[in-house]
Amino acid sequence: MTETPHRIIEVKLDANSITAKSPDIEVERHRAISDLLDENSFRLAEPEHAQGPYRLYLSLTPDHMLMVVGCTKTGHEAEVPLPLSGIKKHINDYVIVCDNFYKTARAGEIHRLEAIDAGRRSIHNEAAELIAETLENKVIVDKTTARRLFSLLYVLHMRGTPTII
Repeated sequence: MTETPHRIIEVKLDANSITAKSPDIEVERHRAISDLLDENSFRLAEPEHAQGPYRLYLSLTPDHMLMVVGCTKTGHEAEVPLPLSGIKKHINDYVIVCDNFYKTARAGEIHRLEAIDAGRRSIHNEAAELIAETLENKVIVDKTTARRLFSLLYVLHMRGTPTII
């Protein structure tokens, strides 16, 4: 891993926004945070002197995901809301597909998992593109980072839904 200031080095989720709902969601949460910290490209668009590395705190309201971005070098902190209006359909579709994926995996129907996973990846990619576009003037992220932010949005969203069985 190349050391660059344009990256996230710490992620925290709002304790009120996340509770352990199921082992599947816990795995998703741990994987999303670990993957994001392992590889990301993230930079505040303004001000230029807040170049990172960054600490990221995420919380969720019914209308937006709030990202509080802290620059470790300068101490600058910015609140960046990600409106959910354009992405809610993707979140809902992703919840349904993930539910089907977990149920199919538990049922041992391995032959169906590939098709379900392809649908899941497609929704994930579309949502990541929307996130990157929506944040464009506030935060600059690459495709991989946008995908991982969507994973964290999914995890935060699942805190208010019934356990996936």
